[in-house]
Amino acid sequence: MENTSENIEKNAEMQTAGHLCVGLVAHVDAGKTTLAEGILYTTGQIRRLGRVDHRDAFLDTDQMEKDRGITIFSKQAETVIGDKKVTLLDTPGHVDFSAEMERTLQVLDYAVLVISGADGVQGHVETLWHLLERYHIPVFLFVNKMDQEGTDEEKLMEELKKRLSDECEDFSDLEEFDERMALHDEELLEHFLEGKAPDRGSIRRLIRERRIFPCFFGSALKMEGVEAFLEGLGMYMEYPGCQSAFGARVYKITRDASGQRLTHLKVTGGCLRVKMNMDAYMADPGEEGAAGQRVTGQKIDQIRIYAGNSFQTVQEAGAGMVCAVTGLEGTYSGQGMGCETASVLPVLEPVLTYRMQPPGACDVHGLYLKLKTLEEEIPELHIVWREETKEIHTQIMGEVQIDVLKSLIRERFGAEVSFDEGSIVYKETIEDSVEGVGHFEPLRHYAEVHLLLEPGERGSGLEFDVSCSRDMLDVNWQRLILTHLEEKQHRGVLTGAQITDMKITLIAGRAHQKHTEGGDFRQATYRAVRQGLMKARSVLLEPWYEYRIEVPQEMIGRAMNDVQRMNGRFDAPLVGEETAVLTGSAPVATMQGYMREVLSYTGGRGRFSCRLQGYEPCHNPEEVISASLYDPEADLDNPSSSVFCSHGAGFVVPWYQVEDYMHVEGMETGEEEPQEEILTGIEERKRRIHSEVIDEEELKAIFAQTYGNAGQKRTGWKRTVRTQDSTYKAKGTPKKQGREYLLVDGYNIIFAWEDLKELAKDNIEAARNKLMDVLCDYQGYRRMTLILVFDAYKVPGNPGEVQKYHNIHVVYTREAETADQYIEKAVHDMAREHQVTVATSDGMEQIIIMGQGARRISARDLLTEIHEARKELRALHLDPAPKMKRYLLEDVSPEVLEELKKKE
Repeated sequence: MENTSENIEKNAEMQTAGHLCVGLVAHVDAGKTTLAEGILYTTGQIRRLGRVDHRDAFLDTDQMEKDRGITIFSKQAETVIGDKKVTLLDTPGHVDFSAEMERTLQVLDYAVLVISGADGVQGHVETLWHLLERYHIPVFLFVNKMDQEGTDEEKLMEELKKRLSDECEDFSDLEEFDERMALHDEELLEHFLEGKAPDRGSIRRLIRERRIFPCFFGSALKMEGVEAFLEGLGMYMEYPGCQSAFGARVYKITRDASGQRLTHLKVTGGCLRVKMNMDAYMADPGEEGAAGQRVTGQKIDQIRIYAGNSFQTVQEAGAGMVCAVTGLEGTYSGQGMGCETASVLPVLEPVLTYRMQPPGACDVHGLYLKLKTLEEEIPELHIVWREETKEIHTQIMGEVQIDVLKSLIRERFGAEVSFDEGSIVYKETIEDSVEGVGHFEPLRHYAEVHLLLEPGERGSGLEFDVSCSRDMLDVNWQRLILTHLEEKQHRGVLTGAQITDMKITLIAGRAHQKHTEGGDFRQATYRAVRQGLMKARSVLLEPWYEYRIEVPQEMIGRAMNDVQRMNGRFDAPLVGEETAVLTGSAPVATMQGYMREVLSYTGGRGRFSCRLQGYEPCHNPEEVISASLYDPEADLDNPSSSVFCSHGAGFVVPWYQVEDYMHVEGMETGEEEPQEEILTGIEERKRRIHSEVIDEEELKAIFAQTYGNAGQKRTGWKRTVRTQDSTYKAKGTPKKQGREYLLVDGYNIIFAWEDLKELAKDNIEAARNKLMDVLCDYQGYRRMTLILVFDAYKVPGNPGEVQKYHNIHVVYTREAETADQYIEKAVHDMAREHQVTVATSDGMEQIIIMGQGARRISARDLLTEIHEARKELRALHLDPAPKMKRYLLEDVSPEVLEELKKKE
């Protein structure tokens, strides 16, 4: 019977896995694949020993691996070591394929680190050691090639303790073994002093906790020390505990010879069965119900247990087993299923990007779409389509991977491609905290997002958090925003490089009950990130190497000068009797190819090793930024502007003006805003309309007309100069040529204003007269043409009437005609050439007038405007009585007056 999501919650007991996963890791040419052959031969899994140089190694099955004599893809084999069932994973050793190796680490129970006794601890070995530490993997060490001249076990043991860890212990040396084990644990030491030697269970526990690293010595090629090593593995490994509820972790994606998609995973709990429905286990947390977030109806078609290039199918896989399954789509490396969490982000990543050059008659964009399938299998490729240049760019670890990628493209897609010279992969971060805001409100859509962008620790990557009240924004929308933050590689604004080392926190947002969809928050989130980056002080980062240079003592000065020339840093040199060692860090851009230079000036006596330290501030940012020719506002795929809505149509607001239009209050900065000048009536009214859009149920009026293309090229704003303080020129928004009209629904206003409403209870005529006087004063200051409309449709035989009252027009509708109908017709006639605003709080009337292209203002906000107009009059020391009167014939054109008379 299939597991369900309810079983996950109910069945959380721990059990012991019945399978171990052991990975072999090493620097290239350390003899890792040869040791794998020895292990499989000794345990009876293969009948004869294969060799890398003979191209018949059991786990190097790909033709490219045979041709080059290196492991390129991780492979598995099943065996038994001691009394333990083991999946052996052989991983690539070449640095160009180290990302493939790192993907395998996330499913290992133990690792075997193979080190060449002839070469000692090299730079890449230290990289591997740090990775094993990061993934908390217990490690056994096998020092290989001890049959070669010059190898010294005692010196190598000292180097392991010095370069890797003092917890390394020689398990092939039984002298004082118990005492050495006891020194790693206080409790064991106390028992040892009392005469009790550490038992095997205690030693297993210390190995599992990474407090002891057993070391063995031998020669895999000559099968020396292999049996002793296997005996140690069988004795000191133990099965880990696991959940009884189902869990699994994906570590890579491949395709078989027939093109069928394979998901390689390790079962970490429960049991995986054929035809098992995976929907409940593959849903991302918090994303249930969001449109397009997951594929449903996914089932396991086959479970394959691979051994080299062959496999056998099984009906189920228990906890601890590593297998490949068919039938799943959308899976990815590092994905957690069921009770298993997702893996941490990889450390190793390419630092070089290359432009792909396809054959002349090739459909470049079609090739790009095909190549995206390769990205599933090799995620570090980061295949990118540059729309502006119609080019394909990809990130690659090194030259050897280029050759492998060419072969894969030729075999899979039949295309012969080449690559230009690689360039450095830069990244960007920020120096200061800043609030980024994004708003997306075209027709029948609405979302607003406020994000706090803060600089993080160097090498911390991107961190996402929420500090937003659920009363402001529902938790489902908050989770959706976090998903949108994580799903995309956001580009910086200096060179368009990926951003990193930053904490992004959701601090505010708003949705609409009817009109908000998931995609709205995607747009608002992307724009908020981008707008924050435009405001912040950005920093360009470049990759740096941590290096180790060993040269003859007399040449250490040359090495130090070279490092200074490469804009690097170095520690005090360690000078020995014959050689000197210089360590430090330097930019990758300047240190490329330095190994050949060291070998040249030392006559082959020098040694150079390096590993990626991380990203640091660029040593020549101005030069890189200038060469990139990147214009952040010309990047239409990453807009920093926001989309707002007014009178039924959307309009784009550039990033440096967005805060003035936001519907949610921004973060308090503690700085006092400068006093603005008194706004004109129309500017103030425009601001009120924007703030009112979300406050009232009448938001539907905004969407009464078809919205134009929000993504169209914006020609209204042109950047002139970009420095640290950007300067912009704005071209004015075209306005309708004509008069400004305000149409007021009289009775709607009377019964919306409390003072007039109370007055109307006693005398409706007095309320009308008071409203007319108030609007006369208001019109005198705002200087628009004001038409006040009263219903008279219930008066039998009423022909309708247009009166002049001082400086406004008063319309009484004819029989059977409401004020709404009159206003609708008036708006229809005037809104084409004139700016028309209607004052009413009638929701249906607002829908109609917005559809005709007019603006609307509620009764409440009209009253607020009138009060503010009075304040402005007093502030300007104006006497409104004699100067503000304007009469009908002064304001109305003959054509409009004629139209008004026709409506009588």
